[in-house]
Amino acid sequence: MTKTINKTRHEWQAQLTPEQYRVTREHGTEPAFSGEYDKHYEPGVYQCVCCGQDLFHSDHKYDSGSGWPSFYQPVDKENIGLSKDRSWLMVRNEVHCSSCKGHLGHVFKDGPQPTGLRYCINSVSLKFKGS
Repeated sequence: MTKTINKTRHEWQAQLTPEQYRVTREHGTEPAFSGEYDKHYEPGVYQCVCCGQDLFHSDHKYDSGSGWPSFYQPVDKENIGLSKDRSWLMVRNEVHCSSCKGHLGHVFKDGPQPTGLRYCINSVSLKFKGS
């Protein structure tokens, strides 16, 4: 079972950079092709920048051409949450960390097999732990 982390706005601001805070706590998006993990292919695990929970394994990462790190499945379905995002005059499935509720990105049904999913994730929402 995932442990829930609750912090105040001020606690998050003290812990995160302004860009990390904007994306993870205010549901922002980094510009395409700007993130450090878009073309990153070392072996390891991508964790939540806010709480350190394991989110995606490098074995499940692929180049979608979207400009954001893309994965076809999470480390564990329990480690991510989904909610409806109705911004930008469309409905998308938002992906967030199940532990701290930090915004990660969105998931789309245009990814590779075996899942057919594309978890399109902001680099700034992640930290990498090499194996």
